[in-house]
Amino acid sequence: MPVIDCHHHFWWKGKREHKFPDAVGDRLDRDFTPDDLRPQLKSCGIDSTVLVQTVGDVDETHEMLDIQQNVDYVAGVVGWVPLIDPPACARALEHMTGRGKLVGIRHLIAYESDPEWVLQETVIESLKQLAAANLVFEAIPVDDKQFEAVLKMTRQLPELKVVLNHMGRPPVPEQGWEPWATQIARAAELRNMSVKLSAGLHMVLDWKWSTDAMRRYADHVIDLFSPDRVMAASNWPVVLLAGSFSEVWTGLTELVAGLSQAEQQAVLGRTAQRIFGL
Repeated sequence: MPVIDCHHHFWWKGKREHKFPDAVGDRLDRDFTPDDLRPQLKSCGIDSTVLVQTVGDVDETHEMLDIQQNVDYVAGVVGWVPLIDPPACARALEHMTGRGKLVGIRHLIAYESDPEWVLQETVIESLKQLAAANLVFEAIPVDDKQFEAVLKMTRQLPELKVVLNHMGRPPVPEQGWEPWATQIARAAELRNMSVKLSAGLHMVLDWKWSTDAMRRYADHVIDLFSPDRVMAASNWPVVLLAGSFSEVWTGLTELVAGLSQAEQQAVLGRTAQRIFGL
C-alpha cells in the first residue's frame, strides 16, 4: 500500500518572511528543505508526500511546483492563489497548469480578521473555479467562528472537495471537548469534506506530543468521518514544536492500530491518494 504524508512544508529562511506567534520564538527560524525531510520519511516507511503552502504568495506556489517535479517523493502541491480576486485567481491557475502536480489550494484563514472571510462572494466565486478544475480547497480554522464559516461554505459548494486541516483544531492541550466535538459531527455530515489527522500550529504552541492525549479526539474524527475520509499528516516542520517526526508519525500509526488492515491503509495513504488524485 502507499504510505503518504499528506501535509508538510519547506522553507528557506532568507527567501521570504514567515510569521509565527510570539510563543514560537526562534524555534522554526531556519531552513527546512527536501534533504532535511528525506531521511525522516525513509525511517518511517513513507513513500510520498503532499507539499503545502506557507504564505500568501503565488511565487511560492510556482517554486513548490518546480520542487515537485524535481524531488522524487513529493507527489503533489497544495498552493495559494488570490481567492479574493476571481479574475486574478483564474489567471494564476492558468499559469500553474502543466507546471507541476497542483492538487489543491489553501488560504490561511486563521490569520484573517474576519472569521467569515471564506463566505465573501468573491471568494465563493473563486472556490467555484477550484471545483471546476477538480482542485481541493484546504480549510484551516482555529476557532469555532472560523469553523462555522467553513461549514457554511462547504454546504454551499457541494461540488467542491474540502479538506479540513489538523482536525479543525481540537482542544487537546486544554483537554476540552465542545463546541469542537459537535462541529466535527456536523462536518462529517458533509460528504464533500475530508479531514487531516494531524496537529496544527495553534495546538502545538504550548503542548508536547502525546498519543494518549490525541486518542479521544482522533477516535471521534475517525468514527464520524470513517477512514475513507481521514488521512494522516505530519505537519512537519511545525509539529517539531511538539515532538520529533518519528514520534509524531509513530503516534499517528498507533492511533489507527485498532482499525482493520484496509482501514489503516486508507488513513495512512489510500484516502490521500484518492482525494488528491496522486
